[in-house]
Amino acid sequence: MAHNTVDPAAKTPLTLLGLGAMGTALARTWLAAGHPLTVWNRTPARAEPLAAEGAAVAATAAGAVAANRLLVVCLLDDASVGAALDGVDLTGKDVVNLVTGTPGQARARAEWARARGARYLDGGIMAVPPMIGVPAAGPYVFYSGSAALFEEHRATLAVPAGTTWVGEDDGFAALHDVALLSAMYGMFAGVAHAFALFRDEAVAPADLAPLLTSWITAMSGSVARTAEQLESGDYTRDVVSNLAMQVAGTPTFLRTAEEQGVSPELIDPYFRLMRRRLAEGGGDEDLTGVIDLLRGAARA
Repeated sequence: MAHNTVDPAAKTPLTLLGLGAMGTALARTWLAAGHPLTVWNRTPARAEPLAAEGAAVAATAAGAVAANRLLVVCLLDDASVGAALDGVDLTGKDVVNLVTGTPGQARARAEWARARGARYLDGGIMAVPPMIGVPAAGPYVFYSGSAALFEEHRATLAVPAGTTWVGEDDGFAALHDVALLSAMYGMFAGVAHAFALFRDEAVAPADLAPLLTSWITAMSGSVARTAEQLESGDYTRDVVSNLAMQVAGTPTFLRTAEEQGVSPELIDPYFRLMRRRLAEGGGDEDLTGVIDLLRGAARA
């Protein structure tokens, strides 16, 4: 007897709103996997190439939503979601919102969707469009919200990128997304400063790059130690170089920047926080106490 080896979940029909670079990448991946796909975009011309690849193109957002129970939204921002779905019947729909936004926006949008009779799942995409549909590139999406929705549609959602569940709090996917990207930009700031120091020297950027990469990789091991200190509340635990010692070295970094004609504006704010923590008596600690200063400053 012949056996059907096709996974039914891989054929789940869905609707996609938004065909920017990311939306188009998502659409093509679902189409290639055999999903019946309905698409809508505010600028209709962007849907034409996907129509040639087998997508059904809806003339209106309401028409696209009506076509399928599973609705994936990949528009510009939260305001665009409200504008596109204003007055659209969401009763019985499963809304997966992949728009980049804040945790507060995600929680408010979840309430908005539930008030309209829909289940809601928020997503934070940890990938750029060329990574979508390429498992070896490591793309994944944080998801939070309706656990039942996530479990039901996990196989479908996993077609373009891996899935990482972070809880039923609707804002957690956005929070994880922004936290990781914030760390990324902090790293970029340090890399920019390092390259700037060498900009007028006879050292090729290509020679400096592998040194920076290996050093940043080695230093990333401190992330786990920071987490352990935060959980224990003991910021002096397993300290390699205490705050007092590190603060003592910061004038050298600032003087070097001055000598090289480089602005210290990317690194000096962190150094100021280090000095504040030291002044409060944290000399024997790791750098972990800076985290509490950030929280205190925001709540003051």
